[in-house]
Amino acid sequence: MSGLIIRGGRVLDPASGFDAVADVFIADGRIQALGEPPAGFTAAHELDARGLCVSPGLIDLAARLREPGLTHKADIASETRAAAAGGITTLCCLPDTQPVVDTPSVVEHMLRRAETSGIRLAPLGALTKGLEGQLLAAMAALKDAGCVAVSDGGRPVANTRVLRRALEYAQTFDLPVLLTPRDPALSDGGLMHEGGVATRMGVAGIPQAAETAALGRDLALVEQTGARTHFGRLSSGRGVELIRRAQRDGLPVSADIAIHQLFFTEQDLWGFEAMFRVEPPFRSFTDRDALRRAVAEGAVAICSDHQPHQPDAKHAPLAGAEPGLSGLDTLLALVLRLVDEEVLPLLDALARVTVDPARILGLESGVLAPGRPADLCIFDPDAVWRVTPETLHSRGKNSAFLGWELTGRTVHTLVGGRLVYSREP
Repeated sequence: MSGLIIRGGRVLDPASGFDAVADVFIADGRIQALGEPPAGFTAAHELDARGLCVSPGLIDLAARLREPGLTHKADIASETRAAAAGGITTLCCLPDTQPVVDTPSVVEHMLRRAETSGIRLAPLGALTKGLEGQLLAAMAALKDAGCVAVSDGGRPVANTRVLRRALEYAQTFDLPVLLTPRDPALSDGGLMHEGGVATRMGVAGIPQAAETAALGRDLALVEQTGARTHFGRLSSGRGVELIRRAQRDGLPVSADIAIHQLFFTEQDLWGFEAMFRVEPPFRSFTDRDALRRAVAEGAVAICSDHQPHQPDAKHAPLAGAEPGLSGLDTLLALVLRLVDEEVLPLLDALARVTVDPARILGLESGVLAPGRPADLCIFDPDAVWRVTPETLHSRGKNSAFLGWELTGRTVHTLVGGRLVYSREP
């Protein structure tokens, strides 16, 4: 057996709690052993990881790559390169492309386009045809084409009967359903959190009830159907409480939080800062602290909610700016910042972007153990860098962290044992 040895790194496996300096032995695209070489193993290549950390590659539950249809913002080639540079080995792509991911041909196009990057693309199929919330999509065909789950793509299904049938249908194919907890009637027209800051600015707000009302309806349907359901990008403390209660009641539900929600609040929009317009909106300090607690307790996973935009999409008045932030480049460093700020320990922080998302989607990756895919992120925990347009690999330079000094940066990324990224010295 001939393969690759990763020498002398601090090996971190959140799934098992393993944290020690050890060698990693890789062959045939999978991890063969940790510590001691397996019988008959010979090294064709070696990678020096002394002074570095070796963890499972990150799994991002929500990224918009803008292809097909919006390639003036970004494309699959550019954003998978950015993912590799950020230590992300699996990208879940939302289906709200143009055309929508509701046919096998669109899925096949996306997977072909991602082949050259080496990153694992995990397309999310559309829950309904055209994401219009009227007719169910051909979920069996989408699963056969490579979709790992189905999603409303950020466009909640308004018709409760249709959503119930969609949950039942997805369950028959053992497909997880990813829903957006947002009531359109309560949120449409709002630009930021409905609270004191919005009132002082004279800006239409989005109430917390836009999230909790949608969760109440959707959780009732999950209880009725038993469908495995994931709620994407929570923004409120009350929303987290509803998810926790559902989990205690034994419902098959999970949730995630966008990494930027753990750092910013409604206060950051003071002065009509268009860069900070996101959906769901940044809410109060109380909400942000509740989200941090939920992450620390393991109630939710973390995603980037990557939404690259062309420059003029954000260089506009608040009402004219497009919502969303570029997040692939900064995901790992911000997770490590949560550790520095003592929100949670290192292994727990890495779990939220590795093994937790893998369990949600039923993926093999996310675990650094013999027999698992050799999808690895090798990072320098002490590397200090500044977020600038030049240091972002994504074509989307619309990061709310521009100017921040962050610690922790990817040195190598491997997918299936193949090196897909190495940082230049």
